[in-house]
Amino acid sequence: MFGFSSTEDARSLTDEEVLLRSQAEPWVFTVLVERYQEAFLRKANTILRNQLDAEEVVQDAFTKIYLNAHRFSPQEGAKFTSWAYRIVMNTAFTRYQKKVKEGQRFQNIDPEFEEFVADQSMRTDAAERTDAIERVLARLPGHFVAVLRLHYLERWSHQDIADETGENVGTVKARIHRAKAAFRQEAKDGEVELLLQDR
Repeated sequence: MFGFSSTEDARSLTDEEVLLRSQAEPWVFTVLVERYQEAFLRKANTILRNQLDAEEVVQDAFTKIYLNAHRFSPQEGAKFTSWAYRIVMNTAFTRYQKKVKEGQRFQNIDPEFEEFVADQSMRTDAAERTDAIERVLARLPGHFVAVLRLHYLERWSHQDIADETGENVGTVKARIHRAKAAFRQEAKDGEVELLLQDR
């Protein structure tokens, strides 16, 4: 298959085709920059309220898009635009966090980004909680770990666990009770209620 001899030829391709082609012919990527640079800048600027920060975010985002082109898998309902905008939003979020830590306050934040920030915070909190729980579980006997993981992390009911193990519900409840006591005893300050807070 022959490559394109000019950017003009590449402009006839879809976004997804340009991204794929750019892995073999890097110069083709400029087509995507031309198509989306202004839109990405507008979005980054509405989030960060600073043109220089917005330009740096967009530059970083385009670099990430190019370097991660091989990770993009074209499929129905997953277009280049949604994938690329997600990268822009993630990059802007990182810069936003840095600005907040430096003491900058944001007012009238972009509604789409406000929702994104909330979603990211929830994911981060959930990941940190799971990591902390796993650290405690690693210090417990195996039979306690199994029942706690099923009940609290995988959300199995007492009946589901009983059906799986062949035991009666009362036995399962008793084991979970003992396992919770062991978890509390083993947990350090700040970890005690992690496993139990959603139950």
